[in-house]
Amino acid sequence: MKVENVARQFVEAINQRDADAVAELMTEDHLFTDGMGETVAGRERMRAGWVGYFTIVPDFLIEVSELFVSGNTVMLLGRASGTYSTGGPLKKENHWSTPAAWRAVIDGDKVARWQVYADNEPIRQVMRREQALKDA
Repeated sequence: MKVENVARQFVEAINQRDADAVAELMTEDHLFTDGMGETVAGRERMRAGWVGYFTIVPDFLIEVSELFVSGNTVMLLGRASGTYSTGGPLKKENHWSTPAAWRAVIDGDKVARWQVYADNEPIRQVMRREQALKDA
């Protein structure tokens, strides 16, 4: 399978918010690096991480506008967006969006490494505001 297709399938699984499908596309020793530079190793740890993330951002979406391939590495450029959930209905004011890029290193038909390059401040602002409302 072409490396581009594996990366696109991975994005589609994320956009479906299907942690099991995302995990099925990971190597056993998968490495995930977030926008803050923190790395998590292992498919099962990341399956749990995606379950948690899809709980707090149940409409998370990756929009890819450009894609570049070099060997087994795919770079994706676009936007990440979603709505921070505090439980119950999603609030319009908790929606965020930010430019983003992702690097996927493909091993066969699996993603060995997924690295996010994005500004986390938009969702962090929403989280701080919601916490302040809760504390008030």
